[in-house]
Formats: sequence, structure tokens, C-alpha cells
Amino acid sequence: MSSLSLPEAFKENMRALLKDEYGDFLASYDCDRQYGLRCNTLKSDLSTFTDRMPFTLTSVPWAVEGFFYKSEERPGRHPLHEAGAYYIQESSAMSAVSVLDPKPGDYVLDLCAAPGGKSSQAAGRLQNSGLLVSNEINRQRSEILSENIERMGVRNCVVLNESPASLSARFTEFFDKILVDAPCSGEGMFRKDETARTEWSVENTLLCAKRQSEILDYAASMLRPGGFMVYSTCTFNPGENEQTIAAFIKDHPEFTIEGSKMSSFFDQGHPEWADGNPELLKTLRLWPHKIEGEGHFVALLKKSGTAPARQAVLPSGKASDLKLKKEIKDFLSAEAGLTAEAADLLFADTYITEFGDNIYLTPSPLQELKGLRVQRPGLHVAVRKKNRLEPAHSLAMALKPEDAASRADLSFDEAMKYLHGETLNCNENLKGWIPVFCEGFSMGYGKASGGILKNHYPKGLRI
Repeated sequence: MSSLSLPEAFKENMRALLKDEYGDFLASYDCDRQYGLRCNTLKSDLSTFTDRMPFTLTSVPWAVEGFFYKSEERPGRHPLHEAGAYYIQESSAMSAVSVLDPKPGDYVLDLCAAPGGKSSQAAGRLQNSGLLVSNEINRQRSEILSENIERMGVRNCVVLNESPASLSARFTEFFDKILVDAPCSGEGMFRKDETARTEWSVENTLLCAKRQSEILDYAASMLRPGGFMVYSTCTFNPGENEQTIAAFIKDHPEFTIEGSKMSSFFDQGHPEWADGNPELLKTLRLWPHKIEGEGHFVALLKKSGTAPARQAVLPSGKASDLKLKKEIKDFLSAEAGLTAEAADLLFADTYITEFGDNIYLTPSPLQELKGLRVQRPGLHVAVRKKNRLEPAHSLAMALKPEDAASRADLSFDEAMKYLHGETLNCNENLKGWIPVFCEGFSMGYGKASGGILKNHYPKGLRI
């Protein structure tokens, strides 16, 4: 029997569901949990990543960018974590985006996105091509989401703080792919999360199921014909999983449950735990006694029909917009340490948004943000201060080494000093705003003069 304190009603439910497997399931709670991280493919290819990482890594079978690591190595305290080289993420949580499989050029919505693990995984697959809208209804959690999008150097993401209802009124049949990682009772996280265990109740599973169905209804209206939607939870409860999907399919005959190439790694869903629809066999069950990961459920849904071709989004031709664009582009290449080619690329498929003194590059498909609660309107590139511009920290985080006209390359020891806010020595030839890198991963800006690199790592991020 497990030594972990599990709710008795939960154990009774699982015993009834799993029958002969229940003993193995319960025993898994006394096994060491696995620890995972995911390569940020916006900053590195996989081969370079594994060569540069000072950790013992083994591949996660269902996520090409995912790896297991040894808990004693503590990558969350390494400077490369702050550089956005990787995102620490439980391995099962990587399955939803692997099933959705975003491609460059897709318009993707992550409807319940905080803290940002799945959004940043989707961003890596988009490779800054297309659009990512990451939404979180809770304001405080949307701020954490925005911080993680910044750390991972995502260029084509807008972070919103909206309800699914308000988004559905604004984005009718707009997205090619939608991820609904729905708020749930968290049964699959009991091994790693004491709060999930103590807050669990039968009543809460029923409330979660009702809320999940409402969220799915709103999401359905935002998906383009022919598009794909993934519904995922980190719970075992059939009421939040098979039964929710069965009810959704009945209410939305334009949707079908699709099979996934990820199915070889996981168990099938259980039609007998819902209405008996055999199509539920195509949903996926992740069990902690069968895989190296926690509990999860994933369903891939397709909307029938064929979407019309998208209309090209043309940049504004207003003289004021063109003048501002030239000003910012000239600043990036002349003063912010970017090559002219990198500055040009930033302006491909974007337009400039000014929030007070802050200047962002917003993905062109979102030509109008008015009326939305916007947490982050794109890539933050510059800040106006009196009569000058300064480059934003987010801009540095979105750079690769080849984007920098000049740069400061730090050792791990120097990188830790940089993260503490210390002034560093640098090459005497470096002058002005200099992007700072460690092992080829961008970390922020410094300002160089006379062989001294003044630290401009944001004070609120210093460790």
C-alpha cells in the first residue's frame, strides 16, 4: 500500500476503475517521480543543446524536445535556466502539444495557458512563424505566463488576460489549432503536489467537469473549419475526461475524435467509462504505473470543413507609422547591438504597438487589440526614456548569437555574477548596448565602456 496520504474517496474511485491494475497504480505513489525539462528550440537545435548542457539527459519518448534529468542536478538553479535555454516541465505535460503538433505558420491559441509550459513548447514548434495567442483568465497567473514567454525569447506571442467567452466573441473561426489544457481536479499530480491532494473532493470534480464543458464550447467556436483542437487534463476522473469529450461530440457533430501518432506511447481511453462511444478509444490515457510521468488525459479533435484562404495582412502605409518603424529599426541596428539583417527580420509580419513608453512588435494577424485585456502585446523591443531609446530586456532574450553585431560571451561563473547584478570586465573594443550570452544563449543587456560592462539585467529578476 502507498505511504502517501491519498483521499479515501479517490482511492475507492480508482479501485473501481482499475480493478486488477489498482495495486500497481497505488504502488507507483511510492516510486521516485521523474523530472523533466524541455529544450527551447527557439534558441538552440537539439544537437547543440545536448552538447552544451551540463546535465545527465535522457530523451522523453513522446516529446522530441523533452528530456529527463536527475533531480540532484537542479537545473532550475543554473544560469542557463534564466537564459531560457530550457523550460522545466513534467514529462506527461509535454504530451498535449506533441499531439496538437503546431507547425510554422499556424495560428495557435493556448486558451488556459499559465504558467506557460505548453505555450512555450508550442512556440518552439512554430519557430516564430505564424501566431501564438496565450491566454490566462487569472490576472496574477497571466503575469507569470508573460514572464515565461519573455524568458523563452518568443517573438510572435500575444499574452491576453481574458475569459473564454470574451475571446470567442472576438475570434470566431480564427485559429488553426487550439489547446485547451483545462483547469481540473489535479488527480494526476497527487504524487508531486500536496495541495492537489488536500484540496481534492468529489464535489470539485463535478464543478471542474461543468467548467471544462463550457470552456470547450467557447473554444469550438474559435477553431477554423478543418482545424485541430487538443483537450487535456492532469486528472484520472472519467467525468472530466471521457465523459466530457463524449458530451462535447454529441453537442458538436461538426467535431470528430482523431487518432494520434503519439498513441503508441500511451493507453487508450475507455468508452465504457462514458457513453460507450467506441471513438473514445482514440483518446489517450497516461498512467504513472505505466510510463515515466504523472497522470494525464489527451483528446485530439478535428472540426469538419475547409477554411477559406487567409487574406494577406498588409502593413499600414500611414506616414506616421512608417516614420516610427524607421526610427525603431535604425535604433535596433545602430545602437541596440543587432545586425541589420536581424533588425529587418524582426519587422517581418509585425507592426509597432506603443503602450506608454514601451514599444512592442505585435504579430500582424492581430491588427486590432482595442477592447482586449492585453498582458503582453508582442515582443517588447524598446523603452523611451526622456529623449532617447533603450533596448528592452525581452529583445535580448529573443536573440541568437548570429543576430548580434557584437556580444559579450560569459562563462558560467561570470553568468552567475551577471544574474546577481554585478558589473563585469569585457573586451575594451565593446562599446554601447551589448547583448550578453552564456554558452550561446542570450541573457540580457549590458552597457560597455572602457573594458567595463555595466549590468542591465532587470533588478526584479536578479537572483
